[in-house]
Amino acid sequence: MKDLQSGGFAVQDSLQKLARDVQHNCHVADARHGAELTLCIYLMKMREYYRWEKGLPFSARLPRETVGDWLSQREQLWDALAAAEFSPLEFAGMRYDPFDTDAINGALAPLGMVYSAGLGYAGRAHFFLGELERREQYEGFTVYVSRRELARDLGAPPAMLRESAVYVRRESLRRMLWERLETWRWSRPDNAMGRAFGCYDFEERLEESLERMTETELRNVLLHEVGEFHAGVALGADWNRMVLAAANTPAELMMRAVRDHLADCISTLPALVEQGRPESIHFYIGNLSNMRKEIFPALEAAYASWLANGDLAPLEVVAQRGLEHWRSVGGQLIQLYREREEAVVGPAERLLRANYL
Repeated sequence: MKDLQSGGFAVQDSLQKLARDVQHNCHVADARHGAELTLCIYLMKMREYYRWEKGLPFSARLPRETVGDWLSQREQLWDALAAAEFSPLEFAGMRYDPFDTDAINGALAPLGMVYSAGLGYAGRAHFFLGELERREQYEGFTVYVSRRELARDLGAPPAMLRESAVYVRRESLRRMLWERLETWRWSRPDNAMGRAFGCYDFEERLEESLERMTETELRNVLLHEVGEFHAGVALGADWNRMVLAAANTPAELMMRAVRDHLADCISTLPALVEQGRPESIHFYIGNLSNMRKEIFPALEAAYASWLANGDLAPLEVVAQRGLEHWRSVGGQLIQLYREREEAVVGPAERLLRANYL
């Protein structure tokens, strides 16, 4: 970054301080939620967090003892921040609420930077600051695609929807693909994820294959977030209040799976059928959570049919069926919430278990 002057402040120094402040809030978020992961996933994510922080390539072998020392230090930091609050952000003489994404991006736009803050699963806060690759309009959305990240949390979701803005993080998507590849390599099962990786030459051309897969899946990540927006419009404002009422219960996981399926039946699945790219269809199915698979077995059945005979029609049909089904189920859940409010969890779970597709 050039050391430009703006209103008497050195822009480079101001950006470096902003990155430190955003990273502080990332540490606070991790201190609150890092222990929620299973031990195996936690250790893998921490290892890759170390790789990112040290700027190491994916091909580099990580020194076990050094990573272990870093992990202990990071956990000590989190212990110290367990009761901390998120800090306001300062940039070029202005002070911002850390969730005032629009105002912060307004200040960063001339410098080719992008910032995002929002709440994910179980109310977990996510923050990141990165270099802006491009900003574009897509179906009424403002889409920000970032490159290298200067600050991030442990979770680092590859994409987030905030109101009418979608933040797609190329580096986080690339790292997520790497983590999926590493997990698959432990036992190399013959499954959808393995078939997706089999469409690339990861054994001989690791970095090149990761880059190609990232570019291929970037658009599909965006399509899911667009579907999320339309699903949110269809479900209404009570949906998020209902999910919060069901926080940390199986019903919450099922509700989130319903919305994800509705979003994909609106946007992602029709696009996958239209594109007809085997690598993306394999990856989409391979990336489904266990809960999403459980409540929508017809989707995996359609995938198996396509796998057997190459006919995309079953996937097209299941997307159409899913659109109507999950929209209806979502409406029934909202009605339950309006009737029962905080007591919605049990009835909602029974409704959902009776309405698998």
